[in-house]
Amino acid sequence: MNFEQINLHLEAYKEHGQILDAAKFLIHSFELEHENFAGFGFREELSPTSMLLTAEGELGGPQKVMIPKNLFDFDLNLVLNMVAHEMLHVRQKAPGQVIEDKNEREFQAYYEMLFHKVFPQVPEVSDFHKKFFGNKALEYYRRMGEGSELQQKYAEGKIEVEYLINSLS
Repeated sequence: MNFEQINLHLEAYKEHGQILDAAKFLIHSFELEHENFAGFGFREELSPTSMLLTAEGELGGPQKVMIPKNLFDFDLNLVLNMVAHEMLHVRQKAPGQVIEDKNEREFQAYYEMLFHKVFPQVPEVSDFHKKFFGNKALEYYRRMGEGSELQQKYAEGKIEVEYLINSLS
């Protein structure tokens, strides 16, 4: 199924108020599923112009991804990247592969939104959003602690992010 067909399916789900089903269809269509995923649930909408998604559950336990009911009112490429971000958290919190440090999890997830190494099938976002996500990645990198082991581990990724941001300016 191509991107246009997927979008048509999502519109049909949306018209019938089947937002959770649309989200399930989305992760299936873009192969984002993981055995640690416990399903979708609803969270409060922030506003008509911004959205927040979260992966909720204990570290090492199943994760539920909470989405706003207006999720599919946004650009599909952006929605896909936001969902992929949370589905990466689902993997990061899975038994046997738990990443304890929140800054490391967030850096990895924002890095993924820029370079799509785990989910190469996820489309790119606008340059505006790339800059935003790149700056978020750098913010979590800074929070790792100056010269820390974690910063050393992600130093190359940080350089890639900075290069990308600078190339867009």
